[in-house]
Amino acid sequence: MGQLKPQKNVYAVIDLGSNSFHMLIAKSIAGGLQTIGRVKRKVRLAAGLDEDNLLSAEAMQRGWECLALFAERLQDIPKANITIVATATLRLATNADVFKHKAEQILSHKINVISGELEARTIYKGVAHTSSCSGRQLVIDIGGASTEVVIGKGFDALHYKSLNMGCVTYLERYFKDCKLSDANFNNAISAAKEVVAEIASSYKAAGWEIASGASGTVQAIQEIMVAQSLDETLSLDKLLEIKKQSTAFNTIAELDLPGLSEERRLVFVSGLAILIALFESLEIEKMGLAGGALREGVLYSMIPEFHNHDIRKRTVDAFMSRYHVDQKQSNRVAELSNHLAHQVSAQWVALEHGGFALLKAIAQLHEIGLLIEYKQYQKHTAYILENTDMPGFSQSEHKIIVAATNAHRSDLQKDAFEYLGCHQQLAQYITRLIRIAVILSMRRQDDVLPKLSLTADNEVLTLSFEEDWLKAHPLMASELQLESKQQAKAGWEFLVK
Repeated sequence: MGQLKPQKNVYAVIDLGSNSFHMLIAKSIAGGLQTIGRVKRKVRLAAGLDEDNLLSAEAMQRGWECLALFAERLQDIPKANITIVATATLRLATNADVFKHKAEQILSHKINVISGELEARTIYKGVAHTSSCSGRQLVIDIGGASTEVVIGKGFDALHYKSLNMGCVTYLERYFKDCKLSDANFNNAISAAKEVVAEIASSYKAAGWEIASGASGTVQAIQEIMVAQSLDETLSLDKLLEIKKQSTAFNTIAELDLPGLSEERRLVFVSGLAILIALFESLEIEKMGLAGGALREGVLYSMIPEFHNHDIRKRTVDAFMSRYHVDQKQSNRVAELSNHLAHQVSAQWVALEHGGFALLKAIAQLHEIGLLIEYKQYQKHTAYILENTDMPGFSQSEHKIIVAATNAHRSDLQKDAFEYLGCHQQLAQYITRLIRIAVILSMRRQDDVLPKLSLTADNEVLTLSFEEDWLKAHPLMASELQLESKQQAKAGWEFLVK
């Protein structure tokens, strides 16, 4: 067999973390990045550090065995497209060179042991490229042996610090006997607070609008909250409640919270203690989950065309390209729905909270399901969007987009948006506007509509045309009358004049 050619548009990032080793493989396609492989192994490298920061032979062996698995996958990827970074444990270990020398032989590639500051900035870049925040953002990533805390805006990290505490080192230090007690928890929280004290006043003075957690600890807590029918936003009250539920068990081995996965269990309580300390010391009110972190930050740094780009536009453009969307039609629907929204925005104030940007994205993406078939294309669109990452859009925005694309034509169900909670009204408004815009654009031509006006009186919408225009366009009149009946079924009044 001949030598396989490396794939030029495939990239790999390996992150030798203190708890897990990760490999992320992505393909640059249609102006976006598509993940085509992820491998993760719990190595718990930091557990091999002794008091003198010597890394044990057993921990090194676990690491080398994992890297031998990764090496098999790297051989098909161009050398220039591979980056390997190592973090806190290999920064701390006095014999890191021994591990690194053999690891580089196994991978046939150089390993970069990055500084804590560079790690913090790169984590922020990963979050900035995968979530959209217009203001200042606080990002926290609890690793195995260090915790990165960053305040940034746009793509720039403004304040960044790597703190010497992590879920593996704190497990060894404060839960050494694997006992779950208030005393163990409180000792871990107090120790973490001492570490956070050096940055607390400057970070609180700098301030932020939104806080995101980029670590497995935050994801694990969200999964526990969802399993307990709570919403996904973290708050100090919820963290203290989960601490209380955890100390009801005697040992970590017995710890069995609904939603807590087996692989997270061992380092969960130490990560939770660090997070509680950060919430209390920095006075964090609420926190969501970030879409990316260190690996994504390294990946986006490797590909020049992704630097400092409008992330939402990049995401939408990639979908439109991949699914061969009729761009003229999607822009027609976007402009018309925007025009309608501006006419009712004074009455429908919910639209002012990000509604216009979501309306535009939905209008541009509503027809991607046409690539599969026409009859149920809205369902295909919703399925594709629901099951694909949408960098630049938060979890709640992603859900609104899926709900509105699914409901943008055909039958409307009463209470279809209840599961969206506090976002229910915004999703309803967007859906009603997009449905009308899609009908008005059905000829797929420019300049075929007369002047029209849409007014809102509370929840009642009235669409008015120049006199006699509807008489001359019976199909349009008929479609709008059907739409009036559909909206009535959902409990909404829509009048056409």
